Amino acid sequence: MNEQKNVLLAIALSAVVLIAWQFFFGMPQLEKQRQVQQQQQQAQGQPATPGQPAGSAPQPGAAPAPGGSAPPVPGQAAITAEQSRDAALAAGPRLQVETPNIRGSIALKGARIDDVALVRFRETVDPTSPAIVLLSPSGTPHPFYAEFGWVSAAGAPVKLPGAETVWTQQGSGALTPSRPATLVWDNGEGLEFRRTLTVDDKFLFTVKDEVVNKGQAPVTLYPYALVSRHGTPQTLGYYILHEGLIGVLGDQGLQEVTYKAIEDKKVMPFKVTNAWLGITDKYWAATLLPAPAASLQAKFSTGQAGNLRTFQTDYLLDAQTIAPGETGSALGRLFAGAKEVSTVDGYDKALKLNRFELLIDWGWFYFITKPMFWTIDFLFQWTHNFGIAILLVTVMIKAVFFPLANKSYASMAKMKAVQPQMAALKERYPDDKVKQQQELMEIYKREKINPIAGCWPVLIQIPVFFSLYKVLFVTIEMRHAPFFGWIHDLSAPDPTTVFNLFGLLPYDPMALPMIGSFLHLGAWPLIMGVTMWFQMKLNPAPPDPTQKMIFDWMPVIFTFMLASFSAGLVIYWAWNNTLSVIQQAVIMRRNGAKIELFDNIKGWIPKRKTE
Repeated sequence: MNEQKNVLLAIALSAVVLIAWQFFFGMPQLEKQRQVQQQQQQAQGQPATPGQPAGSAPQPGAAPAPGGSAPPVPGQAAITAEQSRDAALAAGPRLQVETPNIRGSIALKGARIDDVALVRFRETVDPTSPAIVLLSPSGTPHPFYAEFGWVSAAGAPVKLPGAETVWTQQGSGALTPSRPATLVWDNGEGLEFRRTLTVDDKFLFTVKDEVVNKGQAPVTLYPYALVSRHGTPQTLGYYILHEGLIGVLGDQGLQEVTYKAIEDKKVMPFKVTNAWLGITDKYWAATLLPAPAASLQAKFSTGQAGNLRTFQTDYLLDAQTIAPGETGSALGRLFAGAKEVSTVDGYDKALKLNRFELLIDWGWFYFITKPMFWTIDFLFQWTHNFGIAILLVTVMIKAVFFPLANKSYASMAKMKAVQPQMAALKERYPDDKVKQQQELMEIYKREKINPIAGCWPVLIQIPVFFSLYKVLFVTIEMRHAPFFGWIHDLSAPDPTTVFNLFGLLPYDPMALPMIGSFLHLGAWPLIMGVTMWFQMKLNPAPPDPTQKMIFDWMPVIFTFMLASFSAGLVIYWAWNNTLSVIQQAVIMRRNGAKIELFDNIKGWIPKRKTE
């Protein structure tokens, strides 16, 4: 009776794990994927919402002396009613930006960097799908932009350029990696403002602001820069991935603040040097890169612009007093693009930044995750297929840990060899558990068996599995990376499902209400489940019925659990299981242990009744 209860309990627990996993992971993941797709579609030419004000972003920082004149309001909308992105871009004159990676423009009214599309990256695996839009002007459905400028000192009513200022381009032509652009504006009161913009062939804008004092009195100004985003963006919401405000702020180190956290805190000020800060998505980011030696009054903040929540990272530099006839200058940089590992690391080294590499969320296992990426990327350069690179790195991991795995499997083989002695102990001391344990320890000592050695292959696999999961999940190099056959994106789940016969039936079972999220079970998760089942059957069946039931159900549970994971991770797990089966079988045979695989498989075949 107790055994039956244990069996029922094991089944119930397995069902609870499966349902909980699907409810808390599978369903949210599928729903968020649909929401992100909807958001990307809306970002491309979404129709206007009449009458919705665009509002203003918070100020970048007050001048040090209290009671001074208010700085201009960065982020003040030049477009007062929400309209489509295309309409906003056509509303005024613009300086075009053309690079191998970026197509966009800079509005001459306000001189913001507010139009950036990443032409090498598409919304879907279809190369003809729209390019990823990163930055958009104020007044559009998803405003996201960078701004550079000056604020005046306390009590100094200086006329400064702002959001309504119309700059004049010197010369003509687009801003390209080989052709900088210069914008000029004269305040009519003795100050001429000049802005020289350069862009490299990747994602870096450099902004040199100059103020020429043609007046009769000195003027004191503070350079500032900001990145502002209007509206709370849709995030994936995973604990292992940071999306929101980010920066490495001097000695205070990495600061990762979610949109929800900054809404609660309102403002987070920092007074630092050797810093960078910005706003990041999973694959894209817009970050300010001041000179490492610059002293900053930086902050993360949130505010309200009409009915939109605003999020902002900004900094204020030390004051500059510009005497008559002299010129003051400030240099700022903006990274606005894809978080490619080589590009981010390249800027980190070239600009001598403070760990700009942390813009990519490598996680707590950084020391494993990043070398894992380097290895996979190195193999990709050779094979030109990230899927094959994953298979090869799995073989390499197996080779590295082969000595430990060899000892583990050898210990398991020895344990199988002494099972008759263990069974004899139970018969000899049926009611004395303590004596059974003492004698069992003597057997282990005599035969040089480590009873926990069999756990090492699994324990070793956990950090490797997690690091590969992080690589597939956070690195843009894996995004839209194909394998073979139906796998066109290793970073996305297997798109097939057995519940419509892998696409033979013309309907999407995942669209069914209530149960749809449970019906995402592709071909590769099934392959993984089969390989795991073979690995389980390689070992003798546990004598305890409860343990046997748990082990029997484990491949099923893992099959459904991993169905929502990245296809690359499932392929890795299936291949790793296959290698483990081969490795364990060879080692067991070498140690004289019986391979239980075929006997255990025969046990699943119903026996014919004999008369």
